[in-house]
Amino acid sequence: MTEELIARKTILLVDDAPDNLVLMNDLLKDQYKIKIANHGEKALRIAQSSAPDLILLDIMMPEMDGYEVCRRLKADAATRHIPVIFLTAKADAEAEEMGLLLGAVDYITKPISPAVCLARVRNHLLLKDSADFLRDKNEFLENEVFSRTQEVMAIQDVTILAMASMAETRDSETGNHIRRTQYYVKALAEKLKTHPRFAATLSDTYINLLFKSAPLHDIGKVGIPDRILLKPGKFEPHEFEIMKTHTTLGRDAIAHAEKQLGMTMPFLSLAKEIAYGHQEKWDGSGYPQGVSGEAIPVSARLMAVADVYDALISRRVYKDGMPHEKAVQILIDGRGSHFDPDILDAFIELQDEFRAIAARFHDSDATMAEKKEQVERMTGGAQ
Repeated sequence: MTEELIARKTILLVDDAPDNLVLMNDLLKDQYKIKIANHGEKALRIAQSSAPDLILLDIMMPEMDGYEVCRRLKADAATRHIPVIFLTAKADAEAEEMGLLLGAVDYITKPISPAVCLARVRNHLLLKDSADFLRDKNEFLENEVFSRTQEVMAIQDVTILAMASMAETRDSETGNHIRRTQYYVKALAEKLKTHPRFAATLSDTYINLLFKSAPLHDIGKVGIPDRILLKPGKFEPHEFEIMKTHTTLGRDAIAHAEKQLGMTMPFLSLAKEIAYGHQEKWDGSGYPQGVSGEAIPVSARLMAVADVYDALISRRVYKDGMPHEKAVQILIDGRGSHFDPDILDAFIELQDEFRAIAARFHDSDATMAEKKEQVERMTGGAQ
């Protein structure tokens, strides 16, 4: 420690005896800046307002003894890192043990040896410098990690929305469909996270990943020909078979992205589940695998309810949206056949929230006009 650095250090002397304060001030004043407190309350005020580099603290003081002062210093985030040295006439081992247990870094008994006292003060200031350096470095590293994590999360979000928007540009659905289904799924998951059947899966982390990955549920539609994807009427059997492949195409596209990354990403794993399984039905009559019940991933079962509700109530280029009440009844009719009964029951309880989400992200006339022009360009006006 250089002399310049030593001169900058501040020591707080706390003692109710004026003679002791004078003695310690005379010993330390040539090397350090000195602050003085003659009782515990004043010591706490000075420590909280000016944060001295070290405190020399007497134990036997009226009203508030040194032990209590130390206890309060260590309980306060603003002062807990200030090293405390007890400087006292209490020379018994129990008193020393008590002081160290309360968080003091050292215990010096009176009468003091000036040379020893100066050496101990100097050593503890050196240790404090090292501790402060490490604490600042750790805080810097934590902030860097947080910043990098936020950047990665932002990149994930932008990547997902970019991929989802790419699919949306080839479909008759609008970008608001992506937002609505995100919030529908999140609402269902939040509602069910304490349900015995779902509690083990629907953690806060899972729900956050689910929200992020939901926009990719229809990414596979990028691979469906326009003549089928944008057809306004009912599909012919062979057309429907092609349309059904969007689930597999979506899963494979996300799997390819994972392969390019060279690692498995949790949010992409969920995205694969949703893309591949959201057209499965509880009774096994869905596609692409025709699996049933619990064999369908929870993420896909949640999306099935969200996607069907939105498809029914939302405007399309070639149709008007269905009234909320009629859409709800159709979903109720699918309870236990199309939809997981417990998820459908949660939907029924949340139907007003679904209606509010739909209103929040509704498709404006301008949006629908723009989408209609886009579809007509893609189909040569065949709509």
